[in-house]
Amino acid sequence: MTAEVESPRSPDPGTASIRRAEAAVDALRDRHLRRIGHVVPGTRIGVITWPPPGRMFSKQRLTASWHYWWQAHLIDVLVDAARFGDARAAGEANGVARGLRIRNVGRWTNQYYDDMAWLAVSLERAGRHLSRGRRRRAQEKLTGVLYDAWTPELGGGIPWRTTDHFFNVPANGPAGIVLARRGRVERAVATADWIASNLVLPSGLVADGFWPNPDGTRREENNTFTYCQGVALGLWLETYRLTGEERHLANLSALLDVVARRQASDDGVLIGHGGGDGGLFTGILARYLALIATDLPDTAPDGDRIRDVAGGLVTASADAAWAARAEVDGLPVFGPNWRKPAVVPDARGRGPEFIAGAVRASQTPERDLSVQLSAAMLMTAAASVTNRLPEHTV
Repeated sequence: MTAEVESPRSPDPGTASIRRAEAAVDALRDRHLRRIGHVVPGTRIGVITWPPPGRMFSKQRLTASWHYWWQAHLIDVLVDAARFGDARAAGEANGVARGLRIRNVGRWTNQYYDDMAWLAVSLERAGRHLSRGRRRRAQEKLTGVLYDAWTPELGGGIPWRTTDHFFNVPANGPAGIVLARRGRVERAVATADWIASNLVLPSGLVADGFWPNPDGTRREENNTFTYCQGVALGLWLETYRLTGEERHLANLSALLDVVARRQASDDGVLIGHGGGDGGLFTGILARYLALIATDLPDTAPDGDRIRDVAGGLVTASADAAWAARAEVDGLPVFGPNWRKPAVVPDARGRGPEFIAGAVRASQTPERDLSVQLSAAMLMTAAASVTNRLPEHTV
């Protein structure tokens, strides 16, 4: 597969970009995609490390963590693969959704609003793009939970999780996106305006979030993770696309230019955040940059420049990640930093660990499903840009 992509006789760039995406998805399929417990029919789950711990059917392997929000992004990548003609991907996306629900003790919901928002986005996309696995009741349930979590009396927004009042962009951004796509446009616009009013820093980047204090002040968390920028861009794109109100385009354009200056190298390659949960962050940014390139309305002022900047960041990053990949059995292994050569992981050393609501990276980040998912998101995003494949048809 990979040798074919690199051949001097390679086809046009559009076809070559799809083949890269196919190779990245094939690597996920080969190394990470398994039935629940390796035996439950009709299910799939993303094994969070490769090589996995322990022996086949060992307690260590069967009881390994699974990380709800990583599975949501796995569904998203499989939806992308199905759109590019992968005959197995639609069934696998449906299987991951079923596996997630079984692994989550028969529920679609959990205590993290950001997790639920990511799953809602992926199920909504599956419902639009695939002929099976529409999960209408799940979509309705998650949409209702996210809509009802709005908490203006505390300064929100919706909180990060049900057990505290940390208001952050990684919960509100994807929640706003799915609410926009499911017809709750007024709330999506309110969420977009809330992010613009509360979380844009003097640098122009979007901060992670804040904790409200009893005296009305805030304790700010001003980390500027790439996925915070990605979901803000994605939400402002949706609200501009649906309303035509130019403040959303202005917010999008300003943030995009800051991302290009501050979160990419001089040659346009996006920065990374290591492994664990951070392994997913820049793939998410790439996904929403690609949406700007493919779905920004033709009538948008300065639209050609905006699309070119967004698409250029995606394709430059994909070229760099592909060039820096390692290979095992003809399939790619990607690193967490797309400008540095990837390392082939082994089963030695520490795996990812769940600590204080987040997942810490494996000792070798390339071992983490999140890192490989992020690169697959990048490759499918680049294929969408190169082939001008929009997310929406209207």
